[in-house]
Amino acid sequence: MKILDFRALEGPNIFCLRPVLVARLDLGNYAEVNTGQILSFGEKLMATLPGLKDHHCSRGYKGGFQERLLEGTYLGHVVEHVALELLWLAGEEVSYGKTRHTQTPGLVEIILEYSCKKAAETALGLAVDLVLSLLQEKDYNVQATLKRLKEVLDKHRLGPSTEAIVAACRRRGIPVRPLGEGSLLQLGYGCRSRRIWATITENTSCLAVDIARDKALTKKLLKEFGLPVPRGLVVESPEEAVTAAHELGFPVVVKPLHGNQGKGVFTNLKKASEVRRAYREAAAYGPVLVEEHLPGRQYRLLVVKGKFIAASERLPAQVVGDGQHSIRELIKLANLDPARGEGHDRPLTRLPLDSLTLFTLRRQGWSLEDIPPKGTVILLRESANLSTGGTAVDVTDRVHPRNAELAIEAARIIGLDVAGVDMICPDITRPLTTGGGGIVEVNAAPGIRMHHFPTAGQPRDAAAAIVESLFPPGDDGRIPIVSITGTNGKTTTARLIAYILGLTGLTVGLTTTDGIYIGGRLVEKGDAAGPASARRILADRRVEVAVLETARGGILRAGLAYDRADVGIVLNVSEDHLGQYGVETLEDLAYVKSLVVETVKEDGWSVLNADDPLTARMRDQARGKVIFFSLNSRNPIVVNHLTGGGTAVYTQAGYIFIAQGSLKKRLLPVSAVTCAFKGLARHNLQNALAAVAACLALNIPFSTIARGLKEFGRVPEHNPGRLMFQEIGGVKVIIDYGHNPAGFESVLKLARQISPEVIGVIGVPGDRPDSSILKSGMVAGRFCYRLVIKEDKDRRGRNPGEVASLLHRGALAAGLSPERIEVELKEKEAVNKALMRARPGQVVAIFYEELEVVCQVVNRFKSEKRGFLLDMVYN
Repeated sequence: MKILDFRALEGPNIFCLRPVLVARLDLGNYAEVNTGQILSFGEKLMATLPGLKDHHCSRGYKGGFQERLLEGTYLGHVVEHVALELLWLAGEEVSYGKTRHTQTPGLVEIILEYSCKKAAETALGLAVDLVLSLLQEKDYNVQATLKRLKEVLDKHRLGPSTEAIVAACRRRGIPVRPLGEGSLLQLGYGCRSRRIWATITENTSCLAVDIARDKALTKKLLKEFGLPVPRGLVVESPEEAVTAAHELGFPVVVKPLHGNQGKGVFTNLKKASEVRRAYREAAAYGPVLVEEHLPGRQYRLLVVKGKFIAASERLPAQVVGDGQHSIRELIKLANLDPARGEGHDRPLTRLPLDSLTLFTLRRQGWSLEDIPPKGTVILLRESANLSTGGTAVDVTDRVHPRNAELAIEAARIIGLDVAGVDMICPDITRPLTTGGGGIVEVNAAPGIRMHHFPTAGQPRDAAAAIVESLFPPGDDGRIPIVSITGTNGKTTTARLIAYILGLTGLTVGLTTTDGIYIGGRLVEKGDAAGPASARRILADRRVEVAVLETARGGILRAGLAYDRADVGIVLNVSEDHLGQYGVETLEDLAYVKSLVVETVKEDGWSVLNADDPLTARMRDQARGKVIFFSLNSRNPIVVNHLTGGGTAVYTQAGYIFIAQGSLKKRLLPVSAVTCAFKGLARHNLQNALAAVAACLALNIPFSTIARGLKEFGRVPEHNPGRLMFQEIGGVKVIIDYGHNPAGFESVLKLARQISPEVIGVIGVPGDRPDSSILKSGMVAGRFCYRLVIKEDKDRRGRNPGEVASLLHRGALAAGLSPERIEVELKEKEAVNKALMRARPGQVVAIFYEELEVVCQVVNRFKSEKRGFLLDMVYN
């Protein structure tokens, strides 16, 4: 039994609206084994992980999984639940899991919700190890497993400050996406997005960060503006440090000039020997600063965008004697607290045990093996940094207004939008200027966990203040998103919607199967109908509205790129891509595509094709309000929808109408819709209706919608590769991307209306089932007068001629005579052969794989002006 690979679905997906990890598990020799066949396995597992008794499983109540385990369930299902339990015990609040069989015997997929992907991967691996150990009757150390899993979590999950910011965004409905593996986040979408790295925002000045990093320069600037700061000198040797200490007057502080997190900081030094020792430690971090020691308590004041937000009194790392344990043991016991972790991963940091700890203890007359009397406070550090084990008490309400003003002024002088201002004074309730004390540091990227998780006092929502500095109240960081799916018509519909939106002056980000467009300009060529391309659009700061072609494959492989859309469109569901990723039936395919309308905003719109039964049924899953579109005003679904006060777009008596309830408005004649060929291209007319519905949902003026419908398609650049039409010497040529039975039928129906004699050039991808390929051949055989069969360059695992043979059989089955069917596997030669066979008055319908290749052949044919020779060539 082993895990073969992992696949992360980062966005909403067909399993769960939250991120999930998909693991392929090869059960090996245990493929047909169920737990009911293994003596005492269920009891041993429950004894190992008692929390499994609370798992509901599919039965919907506590104990449901235990019942299935004892009755007999397969081991992939067991691994799923063990992984979930391990994650829960390690501190991850995840609950969704699913196990499903694949077409390969013994191979299952385990789907697991995650918040930290690396932890989920580790948990699944550990779950396999645990199950195998029980099967092989070996001992298993659960505590060691949890320790390892917690270490992975501590290393890879977001720290408390970043997690607090993510939580604040979610409360506001602001979308969040991690950029990379660290704490860099994208908040919001498109032109309204912002970036943040922990508490460094995109408004944080690099210059200000550098100034704050230089403690001597910071103090110089603050002093010039009249703020109280301790005197200090930069030194380059131990002797210079001692000389500076004498000049400033003992006691002194020695610290790195460019340090952070309390590293190398020594306070209250009263002897030259201590200064020399401190210098050597601090010099490991760069140049060293010696400054006068300010007596008093240590405070951190948080300033965000010119406002005082919170304050904490920081207490140095310490233990309190109990009269029984040594200092070493007290440190060890304190570090067992689950709230303590490494660095900034937990609310508190582990207490240190290093050379500086020993130095601090010696100054107090203690060693690690001493047992201090009960109640005795033993300092492990004199500086009060949380990153070195310190704690914090909230004092926000006690800060004197003048001290808050000084903190705001210090942040302004340095130039930081988010700043942690460190003050030392006897009492924060009295002004520094009269009560004594000063500002010792101004910190960029201040940690905010002390404000969210104080040891005592009221927690303060510092993260909310930072988020508000980027997104004022009422700004959720979102741009309008239109997501389009369906078996056929996605690209045309997406392009048409983008064209209409572009007429309003908005910068539109568009993804389609032929590339990524920003503001109407192609910025990346290639298939861009998946989540990676959509994420690129949603991260582009130029984009004011996103129109996303959302293909089935991307949904299955990686989920959606966004959390919620303003408009979700499902055009149709017909036979294509069956047999892939577990999608075996049209109902399966409809289930996948319905995700687009399930993730519409509550105040958004779901646009559904009332003429397509599988699509119309999605009304039950659709969120937001529903707009139906139909080519038939008497469609019962449309009639019932309007009776209930709903909205619909339909055609009637040669016009497109927009209706809500009993009210309706005539938009424009069907004959004016350029891309619909005066209404002959019924599939494009349906696409146009969907586009009208989407633009209606986005409150685009009717006049702009009508203008877009009239203009779109007048030039090939509007819709390249989709229903491209031209006439060469009396021969009508149609070029389209149809690659499935429904796509062929839509285009060939149009071709037959233009001429009864249609020469088709067909080919389909090799990864379709034989039945689908045969059906494509049958459709072509029904509508075509003559047929040239080709194959894609990428045969997708098929042997040469295999797809062509199936298409040939299908055409014959439809009644097309053998002498009117030719097989020419190479696309270029097949297109050329069809054009050479054509006579004036006939239509050549070309379904391409490589558009450029086809266009080159057609253009060469046109430039050579062979039209007048066609009859002769044909005979």
